[in-house]
Amino acid sequence: MGNIYLVGFMGTGKSAVGRQLAEKKEWQFIDLDNLIEMKQRMTIADIFAKAGEAHFRRIEKKTLAEVSSEDNFVFACGGGIVLDKENVRIMKSTGKVVCLDATADVILKRTRGTVHRPLLNVEDPRQRIDTLLKFRAPFYAQADHTVDTSKLSIAQVTDKILKWLKEK
Repeated sequence: MGNIYLVGFMGTGKSAVGRQLAEKKEWQFIDLDNLIEMKQRMTIADIFAKAGEAHFRRIEKKTLAEVSSEDNFVFACGGGIVLDKENVRIMKSTGKVVCLDATADVILKRTRGTVHRPLLNVEDPRQRIDTLLKFRAPFYAQADHTVDTSKLSIAQVTDKILKWLKEK
């Protein structure tokens, strides 16, 4: 089958769902952002601050290319990974892409008070969420399947993905 790539906006549950999904499938789990932080020996926020988003996206692309050759992995991907056509091509050619979605209100609630999300370290995070969600919507729409996590538990989202995978 390949891999499962969880994409979607920050705060939609990619890491939490990814861990549980990997456990249920008895696969390995990797959070791409955590892997990047480990390899770069700095936080994503620090990479953004010191070298900018474009530099981070290059690191993200290289890391995805390296890990995509694995098999039977669940990857939680950064929210902007889908902005690069080559990243989407890599994910689709090596597995299934599942987008986790949520309303702007839910995202704001889930991400409020976190300092490790550089794109939301702005004066009006709600406005930034709205803008980014609108801009990224067509990119997220490229996923093979989408699950709205707004009103679901981690277990419910995981079960929805497992059910969808069985139908494929």
